[in-house]
Amino acid sequence: MSRALLIILSVALAFTVSARQAAEQGAEPTPEASAEQAESESPIALIGNDYENGIKLLQNRFRIDHNVKEVTMVFFREYGSAPVVLVRPDGSKIFQSQVEGEDIFWFDSDTYDMISIKNPVPGPWQAVGQIVEGSRVMVLSDIALHAEPLPPILFSGEILKQTAYLTNGDKPIDYSQFRDVVELTIDLVSTNNPNYDNFGADDQQIATFEDNGRGMDEAPLDGVFTGQFNLNVPAGEWQPVFRVTTPMFTREQVDPPLRLYPNPVKIDVELDGGGNDYHKLLIDVDRDLVDINTLLVDGKVRYPNADVRNFSLTELGGDVREYLIIAYDYGIFRVKMTAYGKTVNGRDFILDVPEFTFLVAEPELPEPEVTESAADNNVDEVIPEPQVTTEEEEGMDDDTLMMWLIIVNGSIVGVGLLGAVVVIFLKRRKGKGSAQPAKAKADAKAAAKPAEAARPGLLGGLLGKFKKPKE
Repeated sequence: MSRALLIILSVALAFTVSARQAAEQGAEPTPEASAEQAESESPIALIGNDYENGIKLLQNRFRIDHNVKEVTMVFFREYGSAPVVLVRPDGSKIFQSQVEGEDIFWFDSDTYDMISIKNPVPGPWQAVGQIVEGSRVMVLSDIALHAEPLPPILFSGEILKQTAYLTNGDKPIDYSQFRDVVELTIDLVSTNNPNYDNFGADDQQIATFEDNGRGMDEAPLDGVFTGQFNLNVPAGEWQPVFRVTTPMFTREQVDPPLRLYPNPVKIDVELDGGGNDYHKLLIDVDRDLVDINTLLVDGKVRYPNADVRNFSLTELGGDVREYLIIAYDYGIFRVKMTAYGKTVNGRDFILDVPEFTFLVAEPELPEPEVTESAADNNVDEVIPEPQVTTEEEEGMDDDTLMMWLIIVNGSIVGVGLLGAVVVIFLKRRKGKGSAQPAKAKADAKAAAKPAEAARPGLLGGLLGKFKKPKE
C-alpha cells in the first residue's frame, strides 16, 4: 500500500538535476551541482521500497519520479485567487472544475489547493496560478504531532497548557503557512473499564492545538502549537489519541492509558461555626495527591438574596483553609472556587472546583410545653381553641365577600326598578286627573247650547230673570 506524499510548491527555487539521475546517466556530479542539490533538497519519502523520490523545481515546474504510485500536492496561492491549473508532461491540462474524483482528488480553499493523484505521469509537471512568493518545496513522508507526555497525575476539572510541534520524517516543520492545512487535536477515549466512573462514556475532545498567538499560544506562526486542556470530563481511565487531520488524510498517535483522578478539593461547612452571625467554610484536599502547603483559593459566594462576595485565601500552611460567611439570611448559599497548587510530585496545577451549595433553614417556632401536673394526673390536655386575631375578625374569605357584593348590587337594582315603577304610576294618575275637568267643561258648554236654543221669547226672558240660578 503506497504512502501519500505531500508537496508544497514554490516559485523561487531553481531547477537542478539530481545526483541520482546524473549517476544513472553515467556522469559524476560536479561540486557545484552537489552544493546546489544540498541547498534545495527536501526530506525524502520512502514509498514501500528503499528508494528516494527527488523533486526539483524550475519556477513553477516540478518532476515526479517514475516509481511514485500516488502523490499529494499542496499549492499555496494568493488569498481569494482562482485554483491552479496543472499541466502534465505531455501538455494536457487538469482543471479543478473537470476533476471527477476517480484518480484525482482536489480540495480547494481560499489560500491553497490540495491535490491527490494516483499513478501520476512521470516527468516534469507545471502548475499555473498565483502561487505565493517565498514558498519552498517540501516532500512530506510521515506527518506526526509531537507533544510532551501527559502528566501521571491529572484531575477532573483541571486546566492544563501543553505545546507540540509537527515533524516530517523526524524533522520539524517550520513552514508557517502549513498551519492552515492541518488540524491538531487530542481526544480521550474511554477504556470501558467497569471499575471506573467513565465506563461506557463517549469520546471527549479535550484540546485543539493552535499557532495563532491567541489564548495560551505565546507567539503566532512560530511552528509551536499550543493546546489548552479543559479536563471537564468524568474521572476514570482514558486513552489519549493525538490526531493530525488534513482534507485528504488523517494520522493518529495512540498513547498508553492514563488515570484521571476525581477533583481533589474537599469542601464542608459548619453552620454558625463562626458564631451566631457567621457560617464557617472548610476547604481541604486529598493529601495523597496534593501538597496542602501550596494550596491557594480564589472564589466567590452567592447569597440567597443574589448578592455576590469574592474572597481569596493566600496564606500557606498545612492546616485546613477556613473562610467565614456572613449569616444574615436564610436559603441556599452557593460557593464557586478556583484552586491553585502543586501535586505531590511537584507539578503546578489550576483546578476548576465544582460548585458547592448548602441550605440554611429558617428556625421553627417552639412547641407549647405540657405542665407536670397534667402529665402526672393523666389529665387530658386541653387544646385551646385557636384565637381569631383582629385581622381575621375584620377580614372575610372570598365566598363571603362575593355573597355580600351580590346582595348589595341586587338591592341597588331592586330599588332602582321600584322607583321607576312609582314614577310611571304617578305620571299616569296625574294624566287622568287633568282629563276629567276638561270633560266637565265640555259637557256644561254642550248643555248650555240647547238651553239657549229653547230660550222663550221676551216674556220667557223676563220670567227667567226672577228664577234662582243653579249652582
